[in-house]
Amino acid sequence: MDRATFREQLLVVMEGKDHWAWPAFTSGRVRKDLLHHHLEQEYATYVRDFPVMVGRAYVRCPIPQVRRSLAENLYEEETGGLVAGRPHPELFLDYARGLGMDLSRFANVALLPAANSYRQYLDNATQLYGWEIAAAIVTIFVEGSKDERRAIESTAAVEPPPLEEHPLVKHYGLPIEHLALTKAHRQVEGNHRTAAWAAILDHVKPTRRGTVVRAMQEALTSWLCYRDAVAEICAVECNGHTYKSAVA
Repeated sequence: MDRATFREQLLVVMEGKDHWAWPAFTSGRVRKDLLHHHLEQEYATYVRDFPVMVGRAYVRCPIPQVRRSLAENLYEEETGGLVAGRPHPELFLDYARGLGMDLSRFANVALLPAANSYRQYLDNATQLYGWEIAAAIVTIFVEGSKDERRAIESTAAVEPPPLEEHPLVKHYGLPIEHLALTKAHRQVEGNHRTAAWAAILDHVKPTRRGTVVRAMQEALTSWLCYRDAVAEICAVECNGHTYKSAVA
């Protein structure tokens, strides 16, 4: 597989990271008393242990240039020492704190079956396979979005919407001071996306490119099932049908 085809296939996978229920979360249509399920599942599925996942990719990588990029990412995620000032998993909990949620729930989250499957895939990808898969999964799939093409192809910086327009602020009353993680992501996002794509496109051997694409496709399939489960437990409507929350 040549580099251009590899790049395009990865971008197609990322464009598929677009779940049908997400507009309900960004428009305030999810009931506030069910929103904690979304944050709890995100936290336990990957946010809490994301620095560990980046660390696994770092340890497995034989290429110094890529390791340096992963080390910088790991340092910021684990300590916030470059931008945020606090570990990113701790900053994530500020969302829940600002919304008045019971933080003790985040200490013992019971993962939904689909969330557990997705988490198992992330663990396998970062521990059992080659460095290329570990790095691609954590830095492109998990950290990236459906807008990767615009992020890496646009020559002009895209101005993010005001913090006042953040869905948690606009629809759920989250005080802006609890958006420290959002602010940190905005500060490092451009450099992170550029470094992540350069590491994969420039250093994955041609014979391994197909394997990486397949791993990314598997991640997408697992993620979509996970997000289906979150939509169900948050009672999001789908084609006129309302899922009934499985947890009180």
